[in-house]
Amino acid sequence: MAIVSDPDANLGRRPLYASLDVDSTAEEAFALLCAVEKWPVWLSFLRSARLATGDTPIGVGSEVVVRSSLPGEEEQLYEVDAFMSNYHLSLVGAYSVRRRLDFRIERRTTRSRVHVRLTYPAYHGRLGALMDTWRHGRRLAAALNEALVHFKGLVEYRRDGAVLADL
Repeated sequence: MAIVSDPDANLGRRPLYASLDVDSTAEEAFALLCAVEKWPVWLSFLRSARLATGDTPIGVGSEVVVRSSLPGEEEQLYEVDAFMSNYHLSLVGAYSVRRRLDFRIERRTTRSRVHVRLTYPAYHGRLGALMDTWRHGRRLAAALNEALVHFKGLVEYRRDGAVLADL
């Protein structure tokens, strides 16, 4: 069966993708993903992130308040619309469904692969999308790739070595 897709269906949205292998289990990687307050540590385009619901664990329906440097409003509210423990965490913008932040973890033997997809609105048709690519897109794509490298460092960090031990 053929799937017909409209070439203009993604018009108005700017998707960015990144993925990286990490030397940790899916559980360890997913635990770091669920620590919303630590997102600005490894996602450099975020200034702050917090759960709006307080101390409750993250799950479907949880609201996350994010201050970012993404195009658009400075502070955005996201809602968790998909949550599968140790596998998938997806957030959608509360006021704009064109804003989406997806995290997915593939379990491999002793390693895992982390996939991140960031989608945000690009207004004013094809010309606006092209201008957004020049103004923000390349910088955000590079920041997303660097963010995964930081995530890898945080997840793989072991405090067993004598060089890094506290005095």
